[in-house]
Amino acid sequence: MASVSFERLRVYQLAEALADEIWKVVADWDVFARDTVGRQLVKAADSIGANIAEGTGRGTYQDNRRFVRIARGSLYETRHWLRRAYKRRLLDDEQINVLKLTIEDLAPKLNAYLRSIGTKHDQ
Repeated sequence: MASVSFERLRVYQLAEALADEIWKVVADWDVFARDTVGRQLVKAADSIGANIAEGTGRGTYQDNRRFVRIARGSLYETRHWLRRAYKRRLLDDEQINVLKLTIEDLAPKLNAYLRSIGTKHDQ
């Protein structure tokens, strides 16, 4: 498996940008909101990039694909927590629209990255 520096992957950079933006937003919430929805939201968002990074370091196509699938699951979990935060009025329309733009850019790139990783018969 060819070694790719995960930091150079556009999909990783988008995951990192999403997590950083979420961190900034959640940091302004009151203690209760931060400790409940905020904690879950930050963990889910951070997990996207962490799994992309871990997958690239595993050394096999199969492991990399597995971790990218986990990253995709974390993206869906992030979307869930963003919906909860919006419904609970922790996020306003402007904040949610900015975050949605990044998610709408990240989701197809994550799927494309998964498709680009070698298959079982490539090993």
